[in-house]
Amino acid sequence: MAKGRIRPLMLLPPLLFLGVVALFAAGNFREDRDTLPSALLGQAAPPMQLGVLEGFESFSNDDLRSGEVVLVNFWASWCPPCRAEMPFFAELAAEGYTIFGVNARDETSNALQFLDELGNPFEGIGTSRDGRAAIDWGVYGMPETFVVDGNGTILLRYPGEITPQVWETRIRPLVDRARGG
Repeated sequence: MAKGRIRPLMLLPPLLFLGVVALFAAGNFREDRDTLPSALLGQAAPPMQLGVLEGFESFSNDDLRSGEVVLVNFWASWCPPCRAEMPFFAELAAEGYTIFGVNARDETSNALQFLDELGNPFEGIGTSRDGRAAIDWGVYGMPETFVVDGNGTILLRYPGEITPQVWETRIRPLVDRARGG
């Protein structure tokens, strides 16, 4: 075998490494690298058959098609970011924004204690003990919040805690546009 000659198979590991680096770089330099894709954007909100949380008003599919822009928040008592966003949701509810809550994959007693401790910012609360509603809506984890227009069309899916900054930069402009403002 001649010295200095490079075998084609010797190029494979460095080329694979460069390919992986390119994929990571492309993912990190996307416009919004924290956004998870949702097949439901622009689609009708999936129908939900929700249970009732004792002592609280529920909501129905008709409430998502009432002509009003609403938020639908999937939450659980065991979720620290859910706990962190509740005071801000209370502020939004006090400002007149309608938020519906879906308590998913949670025990009733824990959900009731959570709301007793942190307050209830929701216009209506439904339960999905088996998580079926979360699956139907494509929820990856808790919390996730959806903006639904007055016709029941999903305009935005936001995974993670809603903070004042997220609200002002991502969600409020969309809600205002959907409201015609």
